[in-house]
Amino acid sequence: MLTQKDQRIIRSKLDNIYKILLSKNEIDYFENEIIQLIKNFNKKNSKKIKAFSEKTSLVICYGDSVYSNKIRSIKVFKNFFQKKLKKYFNTIHFLPFYPSSSDSGFAVKDHYKVESKLGDWSDIKGISKDNDVMADVVINHSSARGLWFKNFLKKKKPGKDYFLIINSKFKTSNVIRPRDHKLLKKIKIFKKSDYLWRTFSPDQIDLNFKNPSVLLRFIKIIINLINHGVTIFRLDAIAYLWKENGTKCINLKQTHEIVKLLRIIIDLLNIQTTIITETNLPEKENLSYFGKNDEANWIYNFSLPPLLIHALLFENSSYLNKWSKNLPNTKNGNSYLNFIASHDGIGMRPTEGILSKKILNNFLVRLKKNGSKFSYRKVQNKKKVYEANITVFDALKKSDYDPNGEFFLERFISAHAIMVSFEGIPAIYLNSIFGTSNDEAKFIITGNNRDINRYKWSYKDITGKLKNNKTKQSIFYNNICNLLKIRRNQKAFHPNASRQNLDFGKKIYGFKRISKDKKQTIICVTNLSSKMQKTKIDNKTLVMRNLINSKIIIENKQFLILKPFETIWLTNT
Repeated sequence: MLTQKDQRIIRSKLDNIYKILLSKNEIDYFENEIIQLIKNFNKKNSKKIKAFSEKTSLVICYGDSVYSNKIRSIKVFKNFFQKKLKKYFNTIHFLPFYPSSSDSGFAVKDHYKVESKLGDWSDIKGISKDNDVMADVVINHSSARGLWFKNFLKKKKPGKDYFLIINSKFKTSNVIRPRDHKLLKKIKIFKKSDYLWRTFSPDQIDLNFKNPSVLLRFIKIIINLINHGVTIFRLDAIAYLWKENGTKCINLKQTHEIVKLLRIIIDLLNIQTTIITETNLPEKENLSYFGKNDEANWIYNFSLPPLLIHALLFENSSYLNKWSKNLPNTKNGNSYLNFIASHDGIGMRPTEGILSKKILNNFLVRLKKNGSKFSYRKVQNKKKVYEANITVFDALKKSDYDPNGEFFLERFISAHAIMVSFEGIPAIYLNSIFGTSNDEAKFIITGNNRDINRYKWSYKDITGKLKNNKTKQSIFYNNICNLLKIRRNQKAFHPNASRQNLDFGKKIYGFKRISKDKKQTIICVTNLSSKMQKTKIDNKTLVMRNLINSKIIIENKQFLILKPFETIWLTNT
């Protein structure tokens, strides 16, 4: 039931965003439109609430990450998921499945369609009957070859006034850039010369959220996705949404107010859904998208991948330890989304203020030796590494301490063991499950750095490899899935179970997880080095049971012995 209080809250957010841009009557109109959308949706849908728990885990993939000729690939993936992944994952994050002109789906041409070679809405709906589905809301920009932009040029709806155009007086010198291409494109439009804004590429034109019709359009898109079974929304590149003359044009107040408004709207819908903000930024800025528990439900834990990989490559937990010690615990209803790999690269902006220039440079040199390409951004007309483009398998394959890669498997599994046990919800990129190497062949063809980490598997090939327990893919698959299998049965691994850092020195990384009911404690300890390590333990630890395969080795009833890159999860139950 939509109350008057709810309507007042919606109105206050619209006022915060648009009061200086629109008249009262114009805001009245958009307020009424939003309220009507909520009422119409709730008339057609009964109340559905879902709970997240230690059983919640995501697999990240494209709609055609597993394909078979002549069969629409979402159907193929569904078949593969049911046979090989369903026991370990309950949520599928399908990266953009809309018709697109570039950037592997992120230059959306039509938000209301599914790319035909992948399938159609019935395929998405079909998967959602037994699993949660997460989808991207590509909200900052749209394709230069899509319907909206074509209509924009004709002053025709939908698309009229949807895109951001600025004049030569707009000061862009303070703008924070995530890329190194030319930001603005001069065009002659509507009988005058103006500039189009292109944060991410020449084919991805930024949308104009100063026009409330654009915001209303995305509210309708979210509702359309819910109607087709999607219940988790990744707000892509959300930090760049609002632009103001002379500012950094990132994380502006209006952007946060829009996220708050979207959170209010989804909370009022009968079907419970979740918002995730994708903000590949320094730690403080990333955390700001929790707001006061009134913005994102989940935020990506962007600092974890670079710091975890650095710790394992340099056999030093100092930076990872310092960061995790200061990372605030989440509140009920909020969560970190933990990951090591994604369809993009390993973001370097989250290391700002954590790794010094020298330490970061050494890290990048090591990644380059392991086969990394690098994508850059512009900072005051200078190029700076934005992300390392490399698979996690190759990133962790060799180190200065282990130049022959003797412990490549142990490093890889321990990286995932830390991520899976850390406070929050684990998300594993499909290619990581099989220990996939850099796709050099695809990179040679496209020249796109990110394609190095976007390998696609034929259904026949991957299922064949998983049938043989001795293949690399099978070994990695069994190890990763074992971690998830264990996690699912431990209350201390609930996303909101408390986390306490433990200090074992720089060669060992550890933390304690305590279940919400205080009955279970799990001590998670990893040897980050290629040498045996021992650490002093107390009598309570002595009698704890290791959840991961091997028995714990105790010396003189005083010391815990850890093999190179070994992870143990010690439970009191």
